[in-house]
Amino acid sequence: MGLMSKLLGSSANSTEDYVELDAEDFDTDGAAAAVQVRFAEIGDKNDVIGIKDAVYDGDIVVADIVRHSTSDRTMEHIVDELKQVSREVGGDIVQKEDDQIVITPASVGISRSKLGT
Repeated sequence: MGLMSKLLGSSANSTEDYVELDAEDFDTDGAAAAVQVRFAEIGDKNDVIGIKDAVYDGDIVVADIVRHSTSDRTMEHIVDELKQVSREVGGDIVQKEDDQIVITPASVGISRSKLGT
């Protein structure tokens, strides 16, 4: 499942509708970008440290939640910590279904509606 379908829900498109991009064809020097989109996986409380650092540094984080390795109480605590970080930096946070959390820094909001609807 692609990133967009994970973020916005599945669609009628199939994998044949997309083209594989080769990273070598693009300038991948992320140091030049003011804001980077970072990807993370939350398996336990220790994974939150890197996510918090990235958001404090001004990056956007898309984090997959590994539910099978965390209890509901642990996830509540993790989400509360990430909400606090979002408030502290003036950013935004949303949870997409049961498997992803998106956290943004200041001046970056997250729309709660899909494009085209």
